[in-house]
Amino acid sequence: MIRARRPAAAAALLVFAAACSTPVGVERANSKGVQRSLTRSVLSSGELSRTTVNELYRWGVAARFDGDPEGAIAAMRDAFVHGIAGRGTLCALAELSFRHADQSGKRSYYLAAVVYAYAFLFPGDAADLPDPLDPRLRMAADLYNLGLAKSFQSADGREVELRGGSFDLPFGALHVSFDPASLTWGSRTLSHFVAVADLQVHGLPTRYRHPGIGAPLAASTEPLVVEKGFDDFVEPWVKVPVTALLRFDGVQRQIVEGQVSGTLTLEPATEDIARVSGRDVPLEEETTASLAYTLAESPLWAQEVRGFLSGVGVVDEKSRLAALSPYKPGRIPVVFVHGTASSAARWAQMINELSNDRDLRGHFQFWLFSYDTGNPIAYSAMLLRESLRAAVAKLDPRGEDPALQRMVVIGHSQGGLLTKMTAIESGDRFWQTLSKTPFEQVDLPPKTRDLLKRMVFVHPLPFVQRVVFVSTPQHGSYFAGNRASHWIARFITFPVDMVHMANDLVLRNQKAMAFVSLKRLPTAVDNMTPGNRFIVALASMPVAPGVHAHSIIAVRGDGPFEDGSDGIVEYRSAHIEPVDSEFVVRSGHSCQDNPHTIEEVRRILREHLEAP
Repeated sequence: MIRARRPAAAAALLVFAAACSTPVGVERANSKGVQRSLTRSVLSSGELSRTTVNELYRWGVAARFDGDPEGAIAAMRDAFVHGIAGRGTLCALAELSFRHADQSGKRSYYLAAVVYAYAFLFPGDAADLPDPLDPRLRMAADLYNLGLAKSFQSADGREVELRGGSFDLPFGALHVSFDPASLTWGSRTLSHFVAVADLQVHGLPTRYRHPGIGAPLAASTEPLVVEKGFDDFVEPWVKVPVTALLRFDGVQRQIVEGQVSGTLTLEPATEDIARVSGRDVPLEEETTASLAYTLAESPLWAQEVRGFLSGVGVVDEKSRLAALSPYKPGRIPVVFVHGTASSAARWAQMINELSNDRDLRGHFQFWLFSYDTGNPIAYSAMLLRESLRAAVAKLDPRGEDPALQRMVVIGHSQGGLLTKMTAIESGDRFWQTLSKTPFEQVDLPPKTRDLLKRMVFVHPLPFVQRVVFVSTPQHGSYFAGNRASHWIARFITFPVDMVHMANDLVLRNQKAMAFVSLKRLPTAVDNMTPGNRFIVALASMPVAPGVHAHSIIAVRGDGPFEDGSDGIVEYRSAHIEPVDSEFVVRSGHSCQDNPHTIEEVRRILREHLEAP
């Protein structure tokens, strides 16, 4: 009998132990999991933050929110309206409204999230400002920024449509004023806004987000006057980074009244600070996403091989310069010149880094030069010089901006040779590579004579103060000298004006011209072949006095760099003297996005700022 009762007694003991266990306790867990639980929010995980859950419990609507979210939100607002709830409830209302908007698709709740978040961030009384270490501060800013973009989303969700008008709120109405004049950007109108928070960036190793207030957007542009078209150096496909702000006055009082008024504005990404409710606050910025969006829709990539094999028409006054933003007086131009079978898009990561450097961005503006890389180097260099002259003359016809007289030109590979030809005095040495007959004695039509003179008689541009050579074949490239390169070069077509010039030279001056033995015009590949008359002449010319020069030379591997190469250009070819600095980066030929290359360019630009 005793044995039979033992299982029953054990079960009774277990029931008694369970009844007596503590209802509150702890258990050891993974610290990362605990941290995720403490820092979660509707923006990061889709779950409400711990502080909002606490507010739901405090006002007795935690269970109600699951089945009746609108009723729970209204009850919490009532607590605030009657002065029972404090500012912490405003942040919870912002998160609850955002979540319900996400789940229901009701735009009015996104707008409510914006209003509540703004009221939490910018209270009327300075004594009520959030503690800087309060984690709700960043969450409220993100709710405001994302909620603002979603509040003005188009029906298909692809664009943000900025406009004024009256909009429903769950507790009343929001009246928004918006000045369409704020859409003007230089000589253009901003249009087709896209929320960069919806853009996943690839192809750039770094993505910069400058946290602050406002919805960061990327905008397309259209001419202000359609008949005039685009009359600046900004390409039509550029996407402009801007930040949208919706400001309120006395917003907590307006929440109580149920009628809220605000002003919607656009802030340029070049401005770091905005004035909001009497305070200077940082603007939210996302320039990396706008840059990637620009390049994704640009025709630059298609120009790489095509630009090597085909020339373009005739010389005209159309600039081959492209800027990513309108000219801004007081900012020094930095001009990037790409290399052979490449394009301006290859500078993307360098521009991404430099434009997000707060020590540099307010002092420099970045320009891109594009050219057909199979053309003779003297021809392409002429286009660069003339494009820069035309830009300076157009942007500053009275010479009132000293920043334009401090230009920096940076060239990669063949682009480095073009860069050098902005800062040399050639005399007649280039002409002597073509003919021993004095230039004045050659029989040429006036138009041909003018073109040839502009190509081979080179003078330093007075406004170029600093040049940077990156992986530049100063003495030629053994890669350009191999048979495969010369075989490919046979398929290069030349601009019409070059063909006419060659015909005039050969037909009228056959015995005087050195290139007749080639049976064709020399290409950039010919020009960069070691021992070629052109590259020998260019290598013999020093950078003009007063112009600062820097070399960044790529060398692969870990061996002695003096005997190395980058796979295209040998160190001995890239090395020239004198230069202000020479920096060797362990990399292949295309080192423009190498972090050490970018850091050296950053250092050079800072040095340029400090120079008298």
